[in-house]
Amino acid sequence: QAQLAESGGGLVQPGGSLRLSCAASGFTFSMFAMRWYRQAPGKEREMVASIASTGGTTNYADSVKGRFTISRDNAKNTVYLQMNSLKPEDTAVYYCNAAYRNIWGQETSNYWGQGTQVTVSS
Repeated sequence: QAQLAESGGGLVQPGGSLRLSCAASGFTFSMFAMRWYRQAPGKEREMVASIASTGGTTNYADSVKGRFTISRDNAKNTVYLQMNSLKPEDTAVYYCNAAYRNIWGQETSNYWGQGTQVTVSS
């Protein structure tokens, strides 16, 4: 029942910008931390950015720090990833992830979207 639907990917030139969106349904969005992951051809999946359930805490991979911004709108059940100053090495499929950790520190729920392709090329 839980669903995550990414959108906003596409082809952009180096230095360009894209804004990804992830619409959530079927679970209590406001209780979940949200993350963006990406997977490039021939590489393992890596975490790009994360945001706490309240939106008060964010974290970024060193490779995107200062260029990407994660945000969320709990009223709209949507998380965003604003990507600026894009580089060819940012090319990947970007996935939205929702995670819930209980009071004992166990990650008991973890949901994934289908991904959206981002291609940075001149």
